[in-house]
Amino acid sequence: MTSFNRSTSRRLKKLNQIPAVWEGDRRPLSLPHQPHSNSQESQGDCIVWVDGSQGIVRGMDIVPASIGPEAVVRTLMRAMEHPQSPAKPGRPQKIVVKDREIQFYLRGVLQDLDIAIEYTPELPLIDELFRSLTDTIDRQVPNLPPQYAEILMKKADEVWEAAPWKFLEEQQILSIEINKWDVGTLYASIMGMLGMEYGILFYRSEDSLKRFRADVLEDEEYSQGLEEAFLKQDCIFLTFDHTDNEDEEDLANFPISEIEPTFGNIHPLEGLRSVLYEEEALVALVATDSLLRFVRDHRHQIYAEDFPAITKRYRIPIPDNEEDIKSVSVTVSTVPELAAELEEMALLDLDDDEDEDELLDFDSIRDDLIPEDSFLNLGVIPWEKLNTIRKQVKFYQGEEIPQAGDGLPVILIQTSRPKAHTIIDTLYGAGGVKAICFNPGANPLDGEQYDLGLLQTENNELFLFGEFVNDDPIHIEAKKKWHQRCQNTNGYCGLIITKGLTGASRGNPNLKDMMALFEVKFLSAQDLNIGTLQLMPQI
Repeated sequence: MTSFNRSTSRRLKKLNQIPAVWEGDRRPLSLPHQPHSNSQESQGDCIVWVDGSQGIVRGMDIVPASIGPEAVVRTLMRAMEHPQSPAKPGRPQKIVVKDREIQFYLRGVLQDLDIAIEYTPELPLIDELFRSLTDTIDRQVPNLPPQYAEILMKKADEVWEAAPWKFLEEQQILSIEINKWDVGTLYASIMGMLGMEYGILFYRSEDSLKRFRADVLEDEEYSQGLEEAFLKQDCIFLTFDHTDNEDEEDLANFPISEIEPTFGNIHPLEGLRSVLYEEEALVALVATDSLLRFVRDHRHQIYAEDFPAITKRYRIPIPDNEEDIKSVSVTVSTVPELAAELEEMALLDLDDDEDEDELLDFDSIRDDLIPEDSFLNLGVIPWEKLNTIRKQVKFYQGEEIPQAGDGLPVILIQTSRPKAHTIIDTLYGAGGVKAICFNPGANPLDGEQYDLGLLQTENNELFLFGEFVNDDPIHIEAKKKWHQRCQNTNGYCGLIITKGLTGASRGNPNLKDMMALFEVKFLSAQDLNIGTLQLMPQI
């Protein structure tokens, strides 16, 4: 039997001994079962120590049922040294328990603390406490109605596997006409293409969707305004998160076993709740099922560059319900007009931001485009592989390039998926990439000379993508080959943005990692004609 260290026993004996009798017990406590939770995790033992003289709880823990009797002692130690308020530290004169095994175990462990440990068949204070706990648990509303929980979580898993965010952007809205349970048409917005949040928002009205987008664009730098806009939405949602909430890696890198789906509801008068009641659960089931069917039937059409007009009817089966409805007829459609309107709203806001930036900093070079931890490479893509990349990437800006030499010279930038999307959005917001160039730079503080890699966008902004020391032999050789290849292609080169920085393909991205290809002209420093750029300290 494990016993206290002598130093621990001496420390506990220094506590003031209270003329009191404490009740202690360990009992199974069934926690509310949640879909996707481990059945063992939803069960546990509650350990509690109560001061019978004062009628207060000194310590309480919920532990897995598999943990041994040491857990009882750990809770008792906290009850003595760090009790719950308003109790003060101390050790009792007597302990009573109703479990013979716990009694014998405590007698062995606590034998040096001058505490009497006795058996009693009844613990009235703890009995009352557990009755209260059980009543509280029984009154809790489950996150999903039990009769629909399993099928809803199954549909959520199917959504994760289908990954509609790979080919549908947030503004590419699908309308789902249900006309049941006081719901007419839902407007589904798919989150996830930017790699930040994954899920589906089923708006109850087109007005709610557009109002939220407008509010976000208006208050994008005002956190309180964003929170208020979020809570004013009127929608049912399905979101996905990692079971370890502290993990910051892109969710798309994790298997479904580590993904936790959540259904919920947002309403201006109710706020946010991760609970669906029966009718809401049926609406969520029908909407999710019909969206899945539509995506599977028309995936390739939706993936096209233009967002086409498509309509399809489905009959969705309904599980056992109070109204004894066997199935519901649902119409799912793309809404190209609404998608165009939402995209125009975003572009107008982006144009306003760019105008402000030009007024404030029109003559500087931006160094905030490429994340510091990115992988950067000057290389070449063989012509055969280039044709495959052109078809593979979601974002493509092309040119008529003569296929001469061993391939197209490219700048390859690898980062995480969310950051790659940010780079791509910024470049497209600036009209696309106009040219790639290398320009001399200097640091007057240490006299170091640099070769600065620059991206010129169509709105004539310059973005720094790399700093190369002039006398670095590796860069000298890479740049020499770069110039030779650009001569072969009549001055054309490419920029490739890829994801996968934290995965197995770090430094050597696969075809599936490539997200954007920009085919552009290469400019010499003379063509750019901005002279040597000086590093200027900002005061």
